[in-house]
Amino acid sequence: MPLLQQNKEYTIDDIYALPDGQRAELIDGRMYMMAPPTRKHQRILLSLSRRIADYLEKKGGSCEVDIAPFAVFLNEDDKKNYVEPDISVICDANKLTDKGCTGAPDWTIEIVSPGSRRMDYYTKLFKYRSAGVREYWIVDPEKNRITVYSFESDDTAEYTFSEAVKAGIYNDLEIDFSSIDV
Repeated sequence: MPLLQQNKEYTIDDIYALPDGQRAELIDGRMYMMAPPTRKHQRILLSLSRRIADYLEKKGGSCEVDIAPFAVFLNEDDKKNYVEPDISVICDANKLTDKGCTGAPDWTIEIVSPGSRRMDYYTKLFKYRSAGVREYWIVDPEKNRITVYSFESDDTAEYTFSEAVKAGIYNDLEIDFSSIDV
C-alpha cells in the first residue's frame, strides 16, 4: 500500500479496500495501520477472552465477547471511526451485525503493544468514553499494569499483574492476572 496521505480524510470504504491481511483503524477520518500482534499479546488475549467467555456462558443473558479482528463502528452510520479492540463485550444484540458492532460496546479491553501505546492510552480512551463505552481496560504487559476506567462512575483504578481485577459492569466477575501466563 502506498504511504498514507496525512491530509486526506479516509472512510470505512478505504478500510475495506486494504489488501487481505492488512489491518488498520480509522479515527476521525485518519487511518492508523496496525502491526501484527506478538505471541505474548496473543497469549494474554486468549486467556482474558476465555475467562470472560466462560463467565458469560455460565451467567447466561444477552452479552457476548468478541476478539480482534472484530469491527466496531463506534457511532451508528459513522463512516470515519472504525476500531478493532482486542476484546469487546457487547450486551445489546441490536448492535451486532455480520460486519461487527454498530455503536459502543459495553466493555473494551486493549492490550498495549509498543506501536499502540499512544493510541490505547490517549486516542482510544477519549473515543471510547465519548462513544458510550461503559468500561475500558488497558492491559500493559511491559509496565506490569492494568488500568481500569469505569466511565459510568468516572472512576479509574490501577492494578498489577499480581492482582485480581474486578469487572465493574458485573458484580461477580474478577480476573486474577497472576494466573495469566505472560
